Amino acid sequence: MRWEGQMATGDRKRIWGWYWFDWASQPYHTVLLTFIYGPFFATVATAFFLSSGMAEQAADARAQTVWSMCLTITGLIIGFGGPILGALADTSGRRRPWIYLFTLLYVVGAWSLWYTDPAGGNMWLMLFAFGIGFIGAEFALIFVNGQLPGLVEDSEVGKTSGSGFAFGYVGGIVALIIMLAIFAEGDNGKTLIGLEPAFGLLDGSTREGTRFVGPFVAIWFIVFMVPYFLWVREDDLPRRKHSISKALGGLGRSLRALKDRRSLLNFLLSSMFYRDALNGLYGFGGVYATLVLDWQVTSIGIFGIISAISAALFSWLGGKVDSSIGPKPVIVGAILGLSLVIVTIVFMDRQSVFGIALAEGSKLPDIIMFGAGIVIGGMGGTLQAASRSLMVRHADPASPTEYFGLYGLSGRATAFIAPALIGLATTITGSARLGVSPLILLFLLGLVLLVWVRPDGEEFTTP
Repeated sequence: MRWEGQMATGDRKRIWGWYWFDWASQPYHTVLLTFIYGPFFATVATAFFLSSGMAEQAADARAQTVWSMCLTITGLIIGFGGPILGALADTSGRRRPWIYLFTLLYVVGAWSLWYTDPAGGNMWLMLFAFGIGFIGAEFALIFVNGQLPGLVEDSEVGKTSGSGFAFGYVGGIVALIIMLAIFAEGDNGKTLIGLEPAFGLLDGSTREGTRFVGPFVAIWFIVFMVPYFLWVREDDLPRRKHSISKALGGLGRSLRALKDRRSLLNFLLSSMFYRDALNGLYGFGGVYATLVLDWQVTSIGIFGIISAISAALFSWLGGKVDSSIGPKPVIVGAILGLSLVIVTIVFMDRQSVFGIALAEGSKLPDIIMFGAGIVIGGMGGTLQAASRSLMVRHADPASPTEYFGLYGLSGRATAFIAPALIGLATTITGSARLGVSPLILLFLLGLVLLVWVRPDGEEFTTP
């Protein structure tokens, strides 16, 4: 697939502006979802259910169910709304107005988390606020991804996609370090480096340091979106009236056309499974470290930083490999690496590694887990960047945002499968360690479907 770049491919400032979106938006996933607000909300919800008379184990389970419900609902909205909005943007010829709208949702949703009651009094309202911000972040990403085909020549897509992810992960690292070092307090009321939250300006006893994660991420996004809005200009395309019927009609045609685009169909199905497995692995890392290895918040924070650094480095390196040999081999290698990690952690606990007994107090499981964090972050970042690159090769240049909407749909349509399989396996085996084993099956399904995916995508005839 080849088409003429819709933007000046030599405009490095424009490319860097596009990179800044990843830097600005990544903390919603790294800092809010995974390492700071998600775990904090679990304690808030547990406190709420304990106050209603629930036993501790039941309260913990209910808290996890509530958080999962929030992610499931937002995932469905993103998955099914993304293709429609992408198609609507393509019919109008403009993406920036949509990005402005979802930037507003991102900022309002994130900022509102400051008002979280540590006792859980406004738990449901805060879930709604988190969901609004998360929807804004994911919808904005669909529209920004849709700009990639016209940003650079085909030969540069892999490197540009990988560099964008790498730059974004660096932003996530910096934001996470700042939060852990200066704001988020531990059980002792101090930050990771022993400071009072915000140098004493925030009250650790009411968890103000941790709650500040919401305004912090909102401010971060506002500040670092400035280069994007200044440097990434859309083409001088004629403005057209928005038409929902035309957008839905175009989306319907795209879905029906999948039966004649075997490579695209198999890629969407493949990525549906392996991205679901990857998200499950991301969600499991901290849970495994807590339940199986008895890690505390400080260790989990360090684990997150190491994983994010690895993701940034390997995304950048993977982008270079992608530009050299194409994204498909990169995806295959990343899936194999992540599958090996799952096998390793399934056969590891405090007492043994692959059936070999360990001395009491051995640090080997911790060392292996930190090594697994490097692979999870590195191969996960590489997998996402290379997948975006391969999607560009399969997207119709006449409607790239619509196709990235389909890509978003494939990534969200089965978002419930990995959590459901982990829950089922954990219930059957009674082991959190063995509960992650179904992720291997999801990765293998994705790997098999890649057999029918063309490395260079498909040809499109632009009218």
